[in-house]
Amino acid sequence: MSSALENQVESYNVLFLCTGNSARSIMAEAYLNSLPGRPFKAYSAGSHPAGKVNPVALDVLRTAKLSTEGLRSKSWDEFEVSGAPKMNFVFTVCDNAAGEVCPIWPGQPMTAHWPFADPAAFEGSAAGKHAFFLDVFRQIRTRIDIFTNLPLRSLDKLALQKKLGDLGRGVVGAA
Repeated sequence: MSSALENQVESYNVLFLCTGNSARSIMAEAYLNSLPGRPFKAYSAGSHPAGKVNPVALDVLRTAKLSTEGLRSKSWDEFEVSGAPKMNFVFTVCDNAAGEVCPIWPGQPMTAHWPFADPAAFEGSAAGKHAFFLDVFRQIRTRIDIFTNLPLRSLDKLALQKKLGDLGRGVVGAA
């Protein structure tokens, strides 16, 4: 049986989608791009971008000693145009984006819904909000760590799609 990613690519492009592209998708992009020696290039976008990155998300990334250079809230339209990077994986990270009609991505990337609570919607003290952002970031890191350790080149398409979906449902042992 052939692997899901038959063309043995040197790297995989991953797009994280969320409605506002200001927190969860941004943190996922920054974290995946920070992993040394991994064959991934991460991007993020939103269906209705907020226009700016949430300052608490930036603070959490800086606390984790991750680069915030070049991070910006942007529309998923940027990835539909000619010359845009071809995606191998597209993950929605919020419930709103999962319910929206997504564009048809060139190359038919593998897709999955990985829901995370919206830290930007947290109501409470500044310390409580920061703690909530940290918790969501920890969840994102864990899911990405499992994803990046999947044997992508040896899994057939159905097995890989199941594992990606299992990750979104928080199924232990998805790897």
